[in-house]
Amino acid sequence: MVGRLETAYSDAGQSPGLALWRVTNTWQSAIRAALAPFDLTHVQFVLLASLTWMDRASPVTQRDLADHAGTDVMMTSQVLRVLEGKGLISRSPHPTDGRARALTPTTMGAALASKANTAVEAADLRYFAALEGERDDFLRHLQALDRAHRR
Repeated sequence: MVGRLETAYSDAGQSPGLALWRVTNTWQSAIRAALAPFDLTHVQFVLLASLTWMDRASPVTQRDLADHAGTDVMMTSQVLRVLEGKGLISRSPHPTDGRARALTPTTMGAALASKANTAVEAADLRYFAALEGERDDFLRHLQALDRAHRR
């Protein structure tokens, strides 16, 4: 006889973790499709769009970008090398920290980020339309989880 899963739920559909997993997978699939014409992975898009969005009052470092996007610093470094290789960002010496690099989107990178963002926002509108009038509540719940568990 095969053992049964020990669980607090009488039905798998009651598990918030499983529901989040399933929703995340279908949403990511929609975003991948929206980004395909731009030759960007989801993480490439997030980092490029975040960098394009960020205030340039002071130089943006890899750490700043990773913190803003909620990504791992080492993974961010690897993706930034790819974006630099595509001519979408530039990394220059930081004016006050000899160990850091200042990041900026190139003109081509900023233009691509804006076009891709339009496609991503349209995909989001289509995906989250299923929430009808509950989108703002859903967003508040996501923001509460983000604040509670931010590194």
